[in-house]
Amino acid sequence: MTYAFLNRLRVVESSAFIAAPLAGLTLAQFGADVIRVDIPGGGIDYARLPRMPHPEGRGRSIYWAGLNKGKRSVAIDIRKPEGRELVQALATAPGADAGVLLTNIGTPWLAHEVLAARRADMISCTIQGNADGSTAVDYTVNCATGYPYATGGGARERPVNHVMPAWDVACAYQAAFAIVAAVNRRQREGVGTELKIALSDVAFATLSNLGVLAEAELLQQERPSIGNHIYGAFGRDFATADGERIMVAAISAGQWRSLVQACGIAEAVGATQQRLGLDFDDEAQRYEGREAIAALVEPWFAARGTAEVERALQANKVCWGRYKTVGELLASDRRVSTENPVFERTNTPGMGEHLVAGSAVRAPAMERVPTRPAPTIGSDTDAVLAEVLGLDAGAIGRLHDSGVVASAAD
Repeated sequence: MTYAFLNRLRVVESSAFIAAPLAGLTLAQFGADVIRVDIPGGGIDYARLPRMPHPEGRGRSIYWAGLNKGKRSVAIDIRKPEGRELVQALATAPGADAGVLLTNIGTPWLAHEVLAARRADMISCTIQGNADGSTAVDYTVNCATGYPYATGGGARERPVNHVMPAWDVACAYQAAFAIVAAVNRRQREGVGTELKIALSDVAFATLSNLGVLAEAELLQQERPSIGNHIYGAFGRDFATADGERIMVAAISAGQWRSLVQACGIAEAVGATQQRLGLDFDDEAQRYEGREAIAALVEPWFAARGTAEVERALQANKVCWGRYKTVGELLASDRRVSTENPVFERTNTPGMGEHLVAGSAVRAPAMERVPTRPAPTIGSDTDAVLAEVLGLDAGAIGRLHDSGVVASAAD
């Protein structure tokens, strides 16, 4: 955990891929004891790319390790009735800080009503693709949002998909928040809650919250494909003399004035406003005149090297950022280094030492707890069965012998 806000709230997680594991990671970073349940050898996402090099192709998944930091791992064969019974017992174990399930694997034996029959104040959160239970992933949801037609140079005949699973990420944080809200309600009222969150609902609700749905319904217009321009204001990427690219944003009036001052184009801006009949102090009119503004800004960048450009932008308090590869980010940006308290170095089994992030939230008055690296499958099986279910060594040994559970050493 990063902070002990949740006071060791125990969450049993049965999940795969991104949304549910990231929700579990978020809860773990805020102090929850997240126990991830997988089948022996790992589930369908345990070996997902990218992986560490290995002579037999069995290198550790960097992807899986990133999403499962700070959790405990229990390996249970849920294909066996005894295994399913164990998971149900873990999820419904007694205690004020227990009785929470997080899953995106819609199996009947983990249905809320099944668990609530064993523990009346059970909290379960099930992440779905679509609300009707049908399958969907980030990419099959995003294609219906209209964004691929507007992203970059996207068009109806050549949509452009995003590469970051934005809806998975948004869904994960919504799920973590919903679980904390349900726990708060249980503490106040003594009742459980069934939570269901569909990935598509998160995406389409976001379209509503950002005004995109209302724009299409009330104005009968779609967001245009405008390359790297910022919709509704002025902002775009520009090339420097030495071939780097800088993104600038002039959304607020202050940001606009800073950009004009840095580029020394006040007089040219005035003449352009008069010619076009626009007032660039207004955000919407800056957007309307974006191409004309870009034509004034572009030569300034093209005539200067990156170092000179960055000094001028910084001195004038322009809102800007430099395009980088991830390798360049790691090598040159203090925001992604141990100078930033969000980041630290850890040693993950099967991967070695590397930079990791704890919670992105900073609580200055609280001490940050070092991040525990991702477990290997089954590394905590025996400890969890003993601690949570009170099983003795003999009982745990018999479960191993029958193949119902496994440890990392098996």
